[in-house]
Amino acid sequence: MQSLAILIAIGGAVALLLYGLRLVRYGVTEAFGLRLKLALSKGTRTSPRAFLAGLVAALGLQSSTATALMTSDFVERGMIRPGRAQVALLGANLGTALTVWIVTAGIEALSPLLLLAGYVLRRQARPAVAGTGQALIGIGLVLLSLTLLGEATAPLRDSPALVAFLGLLGNAWPVAFAVAAVLAVLFSSSLAVVMLVLSLGATGGLDPALAVVLVLGANFGGALPPVLATLARPPAARRVTLGNLLVRGLGCLVALPLAGLIGPWLDGLALVPAGLPVAAHLAFNLALAMLIWPVAGLIARGLALAFPDLPASAGDGPQWLDEAALDRPELALAGASREALALGDTVERMLQLIMTAFRDNDPTPLSEISRLEERVDRLQQQVKLYLSRLGPGASKRDKHRTITVLDYIINLEHAGDIIEKGLAVQVERKIELGLRFSEEGYHELDSLFLMTLGTMQVAQTIFMSRDERLARQMIETKVRIRQRERRSAERHFRRLRKGHPESLQTSSLHLDMLRDLKRVGAHLVSVAYPILDDEGLLVESRLKDSAGG
Repeated sequence: MQSLAILIAIGGAVALLLYGLRLVRYGVTEAFGLRLKLALSKGTRTSPRAFLAGLVAALGLQSSTATALMTSDFVERGMIRPGRAQVALLGANLGTALTVWIVTAGIEALSPLLLLAGYVLRRQARPAVAGTGQALIGIGLVLLSLTLLGEATAPLRDSPALVAFLGLLGNAWPVAFAVAAVLAVLFSSSLAVVMLVLSLGATGGLDPALAVVLVLGANFGGALPPVLATLARPPAARRVTLGNLLVRGLGCLVALPLAGLIGPWLDGLALVPAGLPVAAHLAFNLALAMLIWPVAGLIARGLALAFPDLPASAGDGPQWLDEAALDRPELALAGASREALALGDTVERMLQLIMTAFRDNDPTPLSEISRLEERVDRLQQQVKLYLSRLGPGASKRDKHRTITVLDYIINLEHAGDIIEKGLAVQVERKIELGLRFSEEGYHELDSLFLMTLGTMQVAQTIFMSRDERLARQMIETKVRIRQRERRSAERHFRRLRKGHPESLQTSSLHLDMLRDLKRVGAHLVSVAYPILDDEGLLVESRLKDSAGG
């Protein structure tokens, strides 16, 4: 009975640890998600910046898995080069190891303060403040879970059963490695497994070599969830996560036979006060980064040969507009909504191509823009005609949803027009004339491109989920885009007054691109208004009441 109580206590502490990590991730994403994406994408222009961006993202999200998925998404969209993506994941792996070191640095006493501060901030309306509060609550729970984990494993210090079990694992390193890897997959976190190993090590019965083996298993298992999550994604995304798994696997293959030497050596050095598992986790990922960084590009090219891109699909027609469903409005609207999402994906693809051409100074991606815009026009027209023939049994709710779908696809069509007739023409002009923006001007436009892409992705989520919190965030994003556009224009005029030659050459182009990116963002943000209007959160006019002073 006592053994069962100990297992339940350990399980509860681990569950609290995982829940705390999830709260941190969700909170940071809510508060700084777009900024993290901007930092990760902009921070991969050089290998050192890519490494640092991956490290910072993993520290913020408390998860190398989340960073790997974000990075694979950027590679799929052509926003990060594959070789730089592998370097970014090396940084993310080290960031996870640093997270373990930070949370085990004896700061458990701060847990009540973090929980209190997080609770107060979480009750605020602004998503950035509320998200920060949720992240603080998560950190507080993680620290509390470490205290509970230490208390739960304390009775095991004199347990003959644990000594016997660890002895068996010590004589079967492949089994110990597999156990740690399976736990990392089940927890979707190598961090949690390393902390569990650290708690077992506190009992005093964990052999240094076995501790290293378990940490290696946790590292390998931690690379598997991103691979599983990208199995259905295009090859470009799968290559990123498979590369990370390959790198960790090779590292484990080399280090595992040497665990008998590495464990006592690290234990004797006592580099990290928290314990040998934390030191081993740090040392493994640091060594991996140093050894793999120089050949990251070679690994990316090899994976491209092993997993080539699929041929492009030629199907441009609607896929979910079922004529037989018109007499059942709920089914017809579901199909029309899926078609609207496909239309949004096409507009997003147009934005990605424009940004790629802008960044690489290459007109090749622009050749696809006109075809995609024709597809957007055709699809939105077909969806409108389809919904106009909706059966007479449509309820008031169905009619309201119909208006929402129509409003969304019309705004997407307008955004597509601006991209084709505005942004594509401007980028093509920049390339043909060999124009160069100033360094500041280039980064301002690049950041606005990334913000617009992020707005597009959130708009798709809001359209399907009708999430009020996301809708509020979207309106704040519109304000940030407008502020960024205004600040960029002001800085541009300051550069003109100073006589910067690049600014003089690209003046009208810079301002036109700022205007069109803002216009695209405004059309995308419109998806949030019906949701907030339904909740009574919008006013009729933005004008101040003159009578009220």
